[in-house]
Amino acid sequence: MNSVSLLERVGSGRSWNPKVACALALTLVFLVGAACGALLMDFGVHKRFRAPAFDTSPANFERMQKELDLTPAQSEQIQSVLNDFWQYYRTVLSDGKQRIEQLLTPEQRRKFEKMLQQPPSR
Repeated sequence: MNSVSLLERVGSGRSWNPKVACALALTLVFLVGAACGALLMDFGVHKRFRAPAFDTSPANFERMQKELDLTPAQSEQIQSVLNDFWQYYRTVLSDGKQRIEQLLTPEQRRKFEKMLQQPPSR
């Protein structure tokens, strides 16, 4: 039996076009990177790196009160700031929704309302 290595077989055959070899290598690198990225996203790794810079939830406010040892006056002022933020946020969302609805047909508006009622798909 003649033992010929894979490299000898490839080397003795037709040579690769450099452009094709480069395109193949880049495609493989891209696909491997995309697959790794998809796996990391699926495992939730990205959530650890993209934590919100500032959490305005009531639970976080209570935590701020305890850990920062806020005075009653500070707590009241911070609560006012957070309420202002949420009012602004609701206004921006409402304005954006109205502006989008103005661009849609009646049928599209019905579908849009349905979309807003459903939780986002993962």
